[in-house]
Amino acid sequence: MSAYNPLLRLLRARSAVTLRLCRKVTTWSPVGAAFNAQAVRRSDLFRKNGLFGVPELSSTEGFDVIQERALLETDQLVEKACSSSPGAVTVETFDKLSDSLCRVADLADFIKVAHPDPLYREAAEKTCINIGTTVEKLNTNVELCKSLKNLLDNEEIMAKLDPETRRVAELFMFDFEISGIHLDEKQRKEVVNLNVRLLDLSNKFLMGCHMPNRIDKRALPHHIHQHFINEGNYVQIGGLHADAPDDLVREVAYRIFLYSNGEMMHTLEELLSCRNKLARLVGYQSYSHRALKGTMAKSPDTVMNFLQLLTDKLKDRTEKDFEMMKDMKTKFNPRNADLMPWDHPYLSGVIRAERFNIEPSLYSPYFSLGACMEGLNSLFMQLFGVSLLAEQLNAGEVWSEDVRKLAVVHETEGLLGYIYCDFFYRPDKPHQDCHFTIRGGRLLDDGQYQLPVVVLMLNLPHPTRSAPTLLTPAMMENLFHEMGHAMHSMLGRTRYQHVTGTRCVTDFAEVPSILMEYFATDYRVINQFARHYQTGQIFYAVLDQIYHGKPQSRSTTDILIDMQQKYYGLPYVPNTAWQLRFSHLVGYGAKYYSYLMSRAVASMVWRQCFHKDPLSRETGERYRREMLAHGGGKEPMLMVEGMLQKRPSTEDFVDALVSDLDPDFETFIMDSDG
Repeated sequence: MSAYNPLLRLLRARSAVTLRLCRKVTTWSPVGAAFNAQAVRRSDLFRKNGLFGVPELSSTEGFDVIQERALLETDQLVEKACSSSPGAVTVETFDKLSDSLCRVADLADFIKVAHPDPLYREAAEKTCINIGTTVEKLNTNVELCKSLKNLLDNEEIMAKLDPETRRVAELFMFDFEISGIHLDEKQRKEVVNLNVRLLDLSNKFLMGCHMPNRIDKRALPHHIHQHFINEGNYVQIGGLHADAPDDLVREVAYRIFLYSNGEMMHTLEELLSCRNKLARLVGYQSYSHRALKGTMAKSPDTVMNFLQLLTDKLKDRTEKDFEMMKDMKTKFNPRNADLMPWDHPYLSGVIRAERFNIEPSLYSPYFSLGACMEGLNSLFMQLFGVSLLAEQLNAGEVWSEDVRKLAVVHETEGLLGYIYCDFFYRPDKPHQDCHFTIRGGRLLDDGQYQLPVVVLMLNLPHPTRSAPTLLTPAMMENLFHEMGHAMHSMLGRTRYQHVTGTRCVTDFAEVPSILMEYFATDYRVINQFARHYQTGQIFYAVLDQIYHGKPQSRSTTDILIDMQQKYYGLPYVPNTAWQLRFSHLVGYGAKYYSYLMSRAVASMVWRQCFHKDPLSRETGERYRREMLAHGGGKEPMLMVEGMLQKRPSTEDFVDALVSDLDPDFETFIMDSDG
C-alpha cells in the first residue's frame, strides 16, 4: 500500500461525491465549495476599492501615486541609513527601504502580466521599470554602501547581532558587490545602464516567448484545423500540444510554435551579451559565476559536474526508455517510426498506462478542484495545524471575477497571511503556473507582523453549471507545487522581509514546492517508468549554463544543436529555435539547474522524513522549524543539513534523483510496506 493512499482516497471520495450530488445538496466545506462552484458575478466587483485593498489602485493613475510615495519614503530612509550610527538599526532601515520598494514593484510585476485590462498592464510595467531603475541606482550608491560597511567592519557590534540580522546585513552588502560598488563613478553608471537595458530586454523576451505563431490554413491538412485556433485564413498555434494522440498534430505544433524568429533571436543574443558584459564589468568570469555566488551549488563547475554525473548515471536507462517509446510508435505508425522530440511526452504516458496496468482514471480528469483544495486543507492541518479559509472579497479587490481569496490561519498563532487563487483560464493570461509574492512578511516596529500576501496563478478549465473543474494528475501536481511555494511564504516568520518566504537562493526556493509534488502523487507507481524530467531538464540546464558561460563564436541555435545531441538523445528539427520559448532564461538565468538540485533535496527529505508517515504533525513541525521558517535568513545548506542530519555531497544529489527511478528501490519500499 502507498503511504500516500489516505490522502489519495480522500480526494477520490470527495470527487465522486461531487459528481453524484445534485446542485442543491452539498457536503463540501467552505473551501471546497468555493472552488467547485461557478463564480458569482457581482456588478460592484471592480468598483470603489483598489486592487489588493490598495485604495489608490481603483484606477491606473494610482500606480503613479503609490510609486511616488514609495520613492519619497526611499529618500527619507536613505538619509536615515546614512546618518545613523552602525547597529541593528542599520539593517532595519535597509529592510524598510527594501520593503517600501518591493511592495510596489512586486505588486506591479504581477499586474503587468495578469490584469485583463491592457491599460493596467501598461501602467504596471512603467512602474516596474521606474522602481527597477531606482533599485539599480541604490545598489551603486557609495554613501549608502558605506553606512552598511561601517557596521560590517565593526566586529564588536556585529558580534552582538542575532544570526539572522548578521546574514541580512551580509546579503545587502552582496547586492552592492555584484552591482559593482567597487568601480569608479563612470563604470557604476555603466552598470546601472546595463541593468536598465536588461530590464527592457527581459520584458521583451518574455512577451515574445508566449506569443503564438500563425500559418496559412492552406498549408495544413484540413482535418487537423480543429485542433488549433482558427482566425480567418490562418491557424494560430500557441503551444506544443504535446499530449495530442495524433502524430501530425504534435509535429505541426512543434514545427510552427518553435519556428525561428529573427527579431526574437536578436533580443536573446543581446540579452546574453549584456549579461556577460555586466558580469565582466563587476569582476566575474561570466554571468553564471555571478549568478551562482551564494547558492547551494556555489559555482558553474559544481553545476556542470552535477549535471554530467546525472547524465552518465541515467544514460543506459534513458536509451532503454527511448527504445520502448520507439517500439510503441512503430505499433502506432509503422511507416514513420523514428522517435522525434514531439513524441516522448505523449508516448511515455501511454507506456506507463499500458505497461504497468495503471487505472485509466490516473490519466484522465478525475479529481475535482474542490476535492484537491480540501485535501490540501486536511494535509496542512495535520502537518502544521494550519487551515485554509475562504474569504469574502471586497469590491475592487481583484482583477478578475473568478479569483478566490484564502486566509491562512494557524490553530494557535492566528492569521498567517493571504493567498489569492487565480486558477482559471482567460484570454491574454500567461500559460504558465506561477507563484507571485505581493507583500513579504516582516516584524513591524510595534511588534505586530506584516502579513505576507501571495498570488497563485494556474490555467485550469472553468467549472460549469453542472460540473466542477476536474483535474488531471498533472494539473493536480502543479497545484500542489505552487501551493508549496505559497506555504513557504505563509509559514516563514523572518524578522526581515528581504529574506521572507521564497526570497532565498533559487536552488533552495524550489525545495518546498517540489516536496509537495510527492504528496500529490504516489511516486512508487507513477515513476516506475521514467517521466524524462531528468532527460529534458538536464539538457535545458546545460544549455542555460553554456549560454551564460564564456561567450562563444557561434549562434544560440548552433549551441542548442550541439547540446541536444550530447544531452537529449533526440534529433534537432531544422528551422526550429526552442531557446526562443525558454522563458526561464529570464527569471532563472544560469540557475535552471535549480529544479534538479531542489528535486534531489526534496527527494531526500521525503524518503528520510515523510515517507513512513506523510501526515505526521511532529515531522511537519520539524520541517517548518528547520526549513520553512527561515526563508533566505539562513544559509541554505545549513537548513538542508538540519533536516537531513548530514550535509549532502554532489554524489548524494545525483543518487537521490536516480533512486527516484530505481525499480529495485521502489520494489523494496513496496515490500517494506507489507
